Amino acid sequence: YRTEHPVAKRAIEWLKKNQSPAGGWWGRWGINYIYGTFSALSGLRAIGVDINEPWIKKAVAWLKSKQNPDGGWGESPLSDKDPAWRGRGTSTASQTAWALIGLIAGEAGISEHAMRGAQWLSERQNDEGAWDERESTGNGFPNHFYLRYHMYAHYFPLMALGRFRKRLAETASR
Repeated sequence: YRTEHPVAKRAIEWLKKNQSPAGGWWGRWGINYIYGTFSALSGLRAIGVDINEPWIKKAVAWLKSKQNPDGGWGESPLSDKDPAWRGRGTSTASQTAWALIGLIAGEAGISEHAMRGAQWLSERQNDEGAWDERESTGNGFPNHFYLRYHMYAHYFPLMALGRFRKRLAETASR
């Protein structure tokens, strides 16, 4: 689909209507707003939404504002109950990857925030080539049950770093 398709138009309007006032979106299977925001930005980019639209820039700015001082991102399950926890928590590999994918989808180039996120992932890859993650980043039943999808910490960082590498190559060839 492209943005002109009736189904895409309805989806875009739904996303505009359901964007939080701060700029992010709630996600369903990952915790919570970092997951939803990366998912929305990725889909919007894929169908050709102009990333320079104010509501897209607001989502990107929200992701950037939630980056931890260590360069990663994290979000506590408490964000289901308390808006103050949206995008706040200990940095994790999967949530850092989600934020990095969201930034790559929502920006034309590579921001300093994206560079720091990629560096966070690169520096924390373990000797087996994976990432350690003890925090719950999966949302089973909101407000009741959270879990660790054990592969989240493996494939999302690889996806993020692959997209990051591709974007670096694209910007270098310009």
